Amino acid sequence: MSLAPRAVLVHRTTEYEELLARHGTHGQAAFFLSARGRSVDAVRERHERTHRALAEVAGAVPLTWRQTRVERADLDRFLFGPEDVVVVVGQDGLVANAAKYLTGQPVIGIDADPGRNPGVLVRHRADRARRLLPYAAGAGAAVDELTMVEAVTDDAQRLLALNEIYVGPRGHQTARYTLDLDATELPPEAQASSGVLVGTGTGATGWLRSLWEQRSSALALPAPADARLAWFVREAWPSPATGTSRVEGLLDPGQGLRLTVESDRLVAFGDGVESDALELTWGQTVRLTVAGPRLRLVH
Repeated sequence: MSLAPRAVLVHRTTEYEELLARHGTHGQAAFFLSARGRSVDAVRERHERTHRALAEVAGAVPLTWRQTRVERADLDRFLFGPEDVVVVVGQDGLVANAAKYLTGQPVIGIDADPGRNPGVLVRHRADRARRLLPYAAGAGAAVDELTMVEAVTDDAQRLLALNEIYVGPRGHQTARYTLDLDATELPPEAQASSGVLVGTGTGATGWLRSLWEQRSSALALPAPADARLAWFVREAWPSPATGTSRVEGLLDPGQGLRLTVESDRLVAFGDGVESDALELTWGQTVRLTVAGPRLRLVH
């Protein structure tokens, strides 16, 4: 017999909970903020809205289903199953945090604080969960299949991301590497920069777009479902040994961007989560390309 669907509610610790963890009590947190001209009330109100949304979604799970919750910090230790319906209750970025741990499960994005989030990925309000959950578990659910990016090292380490993958120094040092593109006749180029960003059409609304606008790029950024990636070199530095002729471009399906490390250590991390990074040492190569898996986001 097949298992009943399981609703997995993904959430994150609120700002208010983080304040309490740091200061111990509401009163101490309020004093800390008031001494800096700020009020704890708005932070607590956002906390309460988030928990009301989470409770409303939990109450909407069909009685015959199983359900569980996972906090963002525990995603890398949580085992998702093929029968799961993943419900992300929070901000757009929380959907991206969960995406790299999934293998095709439908995802419902619930905006826990409407008006503060762009709503690109958390498209629904909590009061729609009762209808959306059985709909998402059905065979005919309409989903957007969003392109993801992956990095694979020459020793088979692998990293997935929904928005972008950054390869560069962990701190503020200079990244040194050789950059090479598949399926081109151009020779590899040695570069020194503050890192390389490779991202998707979903990521083109965030960090990628800021780089694109900063340099007034004429590159046509991909849409979220496009099977292409955009890449940018950050602050490339010209020198007798390093060049700046290849600092942006697009990657088609199957095409890869390869970086061979020539620094003591670089890292590759996805969607801003530095705690889950690949460590890259001198001489190691990492290849960035369109990922096979896609995020299946429910309309």
